[in-house]
Amino acid sequence: MIRVSSVEKVIATFLLFILLMLTMRISYANNIRYAFLLWNLFLAWIPFQLSITLTESANRNRWYSYLLLLSWLLFFPNALYIITDLIHLDESKGDVPVWYDAILLFTCSVTGLIMAFVSLYQVENFLKKNISPRHTGKLVMAAIFLGSFGVYVGRFLRWNSWNIVTKPQTMLVDISSHLLLPFQHYKTWVVTLLLTCLFSLLYFAIKKLPGFLNEPGNSNN
Repeated sequence: MIRVSSVEKVIATFLLFILLMLTMRISYANNIRYAFLLWNLFLAWIPFQLSITLTESANRNRWYSYLLLLSWLLFFPNALYIITDLIHLDESKGDVPVWYDAILLFTCSVTGLIMAFVSLYQVENFLKKNISPRHTGKLVMAAIFLGSFGVYVGRFLRWNSWNIVTKPQTMLVDISSHLLLPFQHYKTWVVTLLLTCLFSLLYFAIKKLPGFLNEPGNSNN
């Protein structure tokens, strides 16, 4: 029997809600303008699933675990990326009320962030057990920074995770110019640092919530 965790149930509920909203939108507007959100959510699901597999592989070959970890890092920006889909609200053509599209895009962003942060938390626990608890915090911040840079690469340079396989040379040449000439590409690092701060604040705030809710005076029991 397949065991479904509480987090997976929450994510599934969000996905069903999004699917319902998209179905209603397509029926009402007679177009599929935001159908691409389903693909973006699938890409966000990949690092989430990889993190689960990584956790389950804790007792397997160490190199297999590190391969999963590298794969997770490659796809991790996809889960964070969905927050930038909010810019598509400007593209609404009035075929549905703008508030409806705002709720749809916001829900997709929240779902992507849930999958991103849950996967990051799983990776953080893996690092604590297999590398060094002392260095885990630095590695987590590095992952958030690289993920934020990946969001910039995806949104503004229009590269995808699989392009590292399909067009590695072209992709690396394009990205290297931003790395080697940071002052000429200051926008890259402003966006990356802002996203790093945002994602870090959200991630560490969410991690603190259970402790806050269990503090004396904050419980209903």
